[in-house]
Amino acid sequence: MWPALVLLDRDGVINADSPDAILTPDQWQPLPGSLKAMARLTAADIPVVIVTNQAAIGRGRLSEETLSAIHQRLRNALTEAGGVVSEIFFCPHAPDVCCGCRKPAPAMIHEALARFETPANETVFIGDSARDLQAAEAAGVPAWLVRTGNGQTTARDAAFAHVPVFDDLAAAVDALTAPRRAAGEPS
Repeated sequence: MWPALVLLDRDGVINADSPDAILTPDQWQPLPGSLKAMARLTAADIPVVIVTNQAAIGRGRLSEETLSAIHQRLRNALTEAGGVVSEIFFCPHAPDVCCGCRKPAPAMIHEALARFETPANETVFIGDSARDLQAAEAAGVPAWLVRTGNGQTTARDAAFAHVPVFDDLAAAVDALTAPRRAAGEPS
């Protein structure tokens, strides 16, 4: 499968996760190989979109300005690796707020599909948690799981036995780009 669009969860997929949330730019640390993997998608002309819950905003622990600074650090690091994030969608709501955007609800995924005019079946969502996979499935988007972040635990859940599982984002991107590499096209 060669997707037209790749959606990524942020914490636990691109960068190290924290039980206390990523609250400052200095706390944002990329996982080994994640930025190079994203750069490979950029080189293959596949838009990379981040879809992330940021409950720390709704809990009053993180401002949108600080979140923007964290995302700027991500974008700068990715630029240095040769990649680009096409868009970042985030839900600012705390878990106790009823909204349609907080994963496992699919609204952010629907918004990304509409913005990039891409059908769900031509998209892949790569995440590390049950809520990522549930959101993707609710939107009709194929879901892939990585074992980083919460992925080890999620991989043991029988409800997701049908979901492809990869060690990390780099391994998932290898699988996404394998058909094109096998055909002799650049990856």
